[in-house]
Amino acid sequence: MSERPISQIPPIEGSCSAREVFALKALGDSMEPEFKHDTVLIIDPEAVVKSGAYVIAKVDGEFIFRQFIIHNDKYFLQPLNDLYETIEITGLDMLEGVIIQAGNRRKEMKKYTYQDPA
Repeated sequence: MSERPISQIPPIEGSCSAREVFALKALGDSMEPEFKHDTVLIIDPEAVVKSGAYVIAKVDGEFIFRQFIIHNDKYFLQPLNDLYETIEITGLDMLEGVIIQAGNRRKEMKKYTYQDPA
């Protein structure tokens, strides 16, 4: 399974630097039921990406929120809602960051990255 930090990916124009965590809102229902429309997403552009991680990617000039899957040495962006299609991507350079937290209220925030207990 391939892993690599996303640190070499340039920041979104007019946004935070590539090293800063930033927030976006999920739009639409492609990632329901886990992520409802308007859920606040906290994204780390420096996080290590692993198969199964939730990511922000740039596909055909548009930003997309999906689950990153590695299968048979190919990369895919998979929605959680079956009404949407899974997209194959050509490489990790299409990824803008990894979702590390999501929720609309502090008490509802879920963490999405593995924390080593050591």
